[in-house]
Amino acid sequence: MVSLNGHPTWVRRPKGHGPLVTLLHGGMSDSSSMLRRFEKRLSKDFRLAAFDRRGHGRTPDRPGAFHYNEMAEETIAFLEYLDEPSHLIGHSDGGVVALLIAMRRPDLIRRVVLVGANYHHDGLVETPEFPLEGPEFERWAREYGEISPDGVGHAREVVSKALTLFASEPTLTTSDLAKVSAPVLVMSGDDDVVSLAHTCAMYEGLVDGQLAVLPGSSHAVLKEHPGWSCRIIRHFLRAKLPVATLMPIRRAANPVKGAERSNL
Repeated sequence: MVSLNGHPTWVRRPKGHGPLVTLLHGGMSDSSSMLRRFEKRLSKDFRLAAFDRRGHGRTPDRPGAFHYNEMAEETIAFLEYLDEPSHLIGHSDGGVVALLIAMRRPDLIRRVVLVGANYHHDGLVETPEFPLEGPEFERWAREYGEISPDGVGHAREVVSKALTLFASEPTLTTSDLAKVSAPVLVMSGDDDVVSLAHTCAMYEGLVDGQLAVLPGSSHAVLKEHPGWSCRIIRHFLRAKLPVATLMPIRRAANPVKGAERSNL
């Protein structure tokens, strides 16, 4: 545990060799879900760091609603704790947080991967709401209580706060996306909880974006296709930028400013 903004927080410190990559987990999840997908597949080339956000995984909650701005602030505190620029890989809520950091603190990051992320809450497709009663909730609550310092009795409050967050945030615009200067890979399943139109609008709103929509996959694309996903992500993180294609169209109309960036 370390203290981030005065709150005890579970962290996974980086080890090994290579550029730093920080994994940002999704909502109602924790870092173990990301580490399971990436540790064996990326640790040869990168040093992986992660932490459990407030009220998730092994980090205790505190009074008050969940807000992406506060999640971004605690993530900034973690990146400052690491004390070097990092690539970010964010899934779902973690992707929203990564996007906010790319807008606010470009000095802390190198490249960004957004998986199943949205820049506005209206980009989510209508799905059945996660239940607060019944077998599905009880199963999730047991898993939550096994590692949370707050115990199984706090599970219902966490779900309620998460559902309120999903319905009301984020509220970014495509003009906000244009402020992101870092290279960004937008990744999605072709049957994601974020609509394809919204995912494409996010990609097209970025100055230096790339897009990967994986067929036959959902919001759980990292779990469904971990090897495939990691190969795409590794290629993006290691490739020479800006991209040079044989038939540029969008990139020809909106070229990335600045000198060519070599491998980071």
